[in-house]
Amino acid sequence: MEPENDCDWKPKQGMIFDSEQCAYDFYNTYGGRMGFSIRRDYCRKDKFTNQLIHRLLVYNKEGFRKVDKRDPLSKNSRAETRTGCEARLYIKLHEGIGKYVVTDFKEKHNHDLVSPECAHMLPSQRKISTTQAIQLDLAAQSGLRLGQSFELMGREAGGRQCLGFTKLDSKNYLRTKRQQSLAYGEVGNVLQYFKEKSLQNPSFFYAVQLDNEEQITNMFWADAQMIMDYAQFGDVVTFDTTYKLNKEHRPFASFVGFNHHRETVIFGAALLYDETAESFVWLFENFLEAMSRKAPKTLFTDQDAAMAKAIPIVMPDTSHRLCTWHLMQNALKHVNCLFQDKGVKGVLNKFFFHIEDTNQWKLEWAEMLDKYDAHENHWLKLTFAVKEKWEWPYARSTWAAGMSTTQLSESFNAFLKDYIRSDFNLNEFFMHFERVLYEKRYKELEAGYALCQRLPKVKATIRMLIQMGNVYTKKIFEEFQNEYFQSIESDIEAIEYGEASTIYTVVDVGNKHARKVKMERDGSLGCNCTKFEREGLCDSPSMQWHSRDIIGKTQLEVPPQYI
Repeated sequence: MEPENDCDWKPKQGMIFDSEQCAYDFYNTYGGRMGFSIRRDYCRKDKFTNQLIHRLLVYNKEGFRKVDKRDPLSKNSRAETRTGCEARLYIKLHEGIGKYVVTDFKEKHNHDLVSPECAHMLPSQRKISTTQAIQLDLAAQSGLRLGQSFELMGREAGGRQCLGFTKLDSKNYLRTKRQQSLAYGEVGNVLQYFKEKSLQNPSFFYAVQLDNEEQITNMFWADAQMIMDYAQFGDVVTFDTTYKLNKEHRPFASFVGFNHHRETVIFGAALLYDETAESFVWLFENFLEAMSRKAPKTLFTDQDAAMAKAIPIVMPDTSHRLCTWHLMQNALKHVNCLFQDKGVKGVLNKFFFHIEDTNQWKLEWAEMLDKYDAHENHWLKLTFAVKEKWEWPYARSTWAAGMSTTQLSESFNAFLKDYIRSDFNLNEFFMHFERVLYEKRYKELEAGYALCQRLPKVKATIRMLIQMGNVYTKKIFEEFQNEYFQSIESDIEAIEYGEASTIYTVVDVGNKHARKVKMERDGSLGCNCTKFEREGLCDSPSMQWHSRDIIGKTQLEVPPQYI
């Protein structure tokens, strides 16, 4: 406690204050030093001017709590906090000078006062300043949990006792802020969010679907950057709904692809009410509308029957591919017991990635069914019925930019878990989803910076590699360079000359893997590996840049948007 002879901070009768707030602040400072909390009690105002005439400031333990009829029914009654303490400060307006004068001051308390170490916990001593409120808002928007932000602010202030508020105060503040943000309800605020985004950038696209009771069921949105990214890189898209956002398990749907740095880009997002074919038809229609009716060349999904039904209705020219990873996981669940000798991967991998000829593929599939007596297996029957969406003879002929699974979507879903929690309301979801977009786009910015500042690592001082290092992005150049050095290990085994074309048989030294490379008279090239048609790079690089220069300077390149 402060020494009793120090009277500068102690109230006394006759003290004059410019306003009622000045008197309150002075008495509250005194209470903080002594170890008690104050509150405003009785007041009297002029009925004509509404000016305060009298004010009584009391200790918060003044009086006694009234009897509550609910108390006998309560399992855990509230602790009693009032003791009838008579400590007080009474001020009155002096009409002659227009200021407030202390007319009564009672100092004595009928209870123990708190120690100086606990004074910052007293109710009247706690207040969140405007600057601190901004810090709490920024921390919440940055995804910091309440405990983390409170600890950080305490360290910055030199200790929690220096903050001026408690953890409970910050929790109440953020809760009140959330309640105010939901003044129009979750859905109403989402619509307001969409409208504000549209005003900021007219290219922002959103669509909502209503049910018979005019309630929102499904919603889709894509901002201007998503639309621009899709225009550049939207020829191969993975679509996924496996991530559930909230306690109601409403599906979150994402359209995802990759850019020229092989970084994930988001083309659009949706919150769905269910996963029916009708919902997917509505979603795909609005996705195409947002993207100027440009459908992807290839769309990867999991084995969802409703998706499979909706895709050909809305996007009949899009190649629908099933994720090989999901297929393998489903195989482990349904047919693992059949293939115990070699394992599921040992038996099925060749059907996913190796057998190139359609007739041979069907023949070996039949042999597999015979060997394991699996003709009546329900899962294998269903999977075979949709073989056009996953079998290697079909997959190798469709453009996929090197993609064979929905791994991008799985990676994106894992990334979401670091930003979005199941207890978020819709407002919080959209706030933190913007953080996700910002983080992904910043990674692209970092990759672009590295491309300008860091020269690619060229393994050999070969002019072509140096030139390609100046043209391709780092990731694409690495793939190109690997293909180049593989070509050094290749050789031309035979040449067949024809009237319209020349066919080269190219063999990879070491594994004797032969490829047929055809060169037309007009200079165009083609390889039966079809890797260039689906990935932009070829299994037989020697057909493009072999040191013998049989083909000349003709080059196959990664499609321009991926450079």
